Amino acid sequence: MYRSLVQVNSIRANVCLNWICSCLFSRRLAFYGHFAAGLSIVCILWGGEAHSACAADLLDIYQLALRNDPTLEVSRYTQKAALEKFPQAVAGLLPTISLSGTDNVTKAHNQFSTALPVSRDVRAWNWSLQLTQPLFRMQNLYAYDEAEEIVAQAQAQYILSKQDMILRVSQAYFGVLSGQEEINVVDAEFAAALEQLNIAKRGYEKGVAAITDIRENEARVNLARSHMMAARNDLDAKIAELGKIVDEVPEQLSPISPFSLIPPPQPSKQSFWVNKARENNQSVRAARFGLQVAEATARKTRAEYSPTLDLVASYGGNYSSGSATMPTDFASKGQTGQIGVQFNMSLFAGGATSSHVSEAMANKYRAGAELEVARRQAATDARLAYSGVRNGLAQITALESAVESGKAMLEESRMGYKLGMYNNFKLLDAKQQFYMAQRDLIKARYETVLQALKLKAAAGILSEADLLSANALLVN
Repeated sequence: MYRSLVQVNSIRANVCLNWICSCLFSRRLAFYGHFAAGLSIVCILWGGEAHSACAADLLDIYQLALRNDPTLEVSRYTQKAALEKFPQAVAGLLPTISLSGTDNVTKAHNQFSTALPVSRDVRAWNWSLQLTQPLFRMQNLYAYDEAEEIVAQAQAQYILSKQDMILRVSQAYFGVLSGQEEINVVDAEFAAALEQLNIAKRGYEKGVAAITDIRENEARVNLARSHMMAARNDLDAKIAELGKIVDEVPEQLSPISPFSLIPPPQPSKQSFWVNKARENNQSVRAARFGLQVAEATARKTRAEYSPTLDLVASYGGNYSSGSATMPTDFASKGQTGQIGVQFNMSLFAGGATSSHVSEAMANKYRAGAELEVARRQAATDARLAYSGVRNGLAQITALESAVESGKAMLEESRMGYKLGMYNNFKLLDAKQQFYMAQRDLIKARYETVLQALKLKAAAGILSEADLLSANALLVN
């Protein structure tokens, strides 16, 4: 499994060293115990440097997602398809040119008056080149406006999908790191419980501990083992979630630096972010363009009642070798040109036009309701993210104090245990509280950074620059 933080590795090493020193070294070999401890610390520091040198950071994962995320790929091609609406609409305003022609042979057996029947084979061909230029077609003009709004809506939706990918990548990335921290805590809990069990067994052999102490410590060990299995399953699920985005998850991820300072929202007023979200959120922008698309569609549909006027010009040629219905046989060949205007007006279409108008108006009202839903959701997201950042920063401050207090309590418990003032369970509880405070602090940092990104996304201004700022908080 993954191991991300040098600090937790140091805790593990200390637990192992305590066990090694208690089992292998006597007081006469204390010097070698100190030497081994120093060597272990050097190895840990070296391992931490090696980790940061080869670990993938948030920006690396984002670059992988840009290349491999199928959800973004769907959005990219959806936008590309929507962009074709514009040239399709422009085509309705430009002339069309068509070329047609026929070539056929007619076989006939005719009788003219009292003459004998005769057989005739007549060949005829013709061709025509026609140009049609719309002069007045209101449907096509409104279709052009509709296409512009469709393209704008597709662009807003693509920006939204990129912002969503940034959030999905960040959430999955921090989720894996949080899962790793949970593994570190439960592993340390298991190591501490196992150490206490060994102490209880030695005390029982010396006659200073009861069998109930062994049973109670065995229960703690088994409980810690179950926590290890649950934490590993949870980490596997989070790695799989990240794998859905980037396909293959790197073996090591850079954790957040314990010295990083997470900035508060700027501006600091919640009302600014809420108002910004109601107007600039990408979902709101897409819904607003969707309303404009529906309005343009309604105008285009109403224009089906309007007449059309086209300029039509044609040029063609024809040839016939004779006539199958005339007694005389002569060939004809000619070329003709024609230009004029063509007027067309639909008087009745079986009620289809009025039905289309009703449908378009219903879609317009629905788009207006969807816009209001998007605005309210954006405002709610901004409020929640803003509160998440502010409360997260306060929680980080509180947990930093809790870690310092837990560290002092752990040292006090160790000294008290050595002096015989505290029992094993007092020391074990102090270790567990210290490890849990460290885990909660790291998780709070991840969650606060994620909420800051969600706040930018709610306001519609989340970009790669914000991802770079979040990446700067990690161990480089």
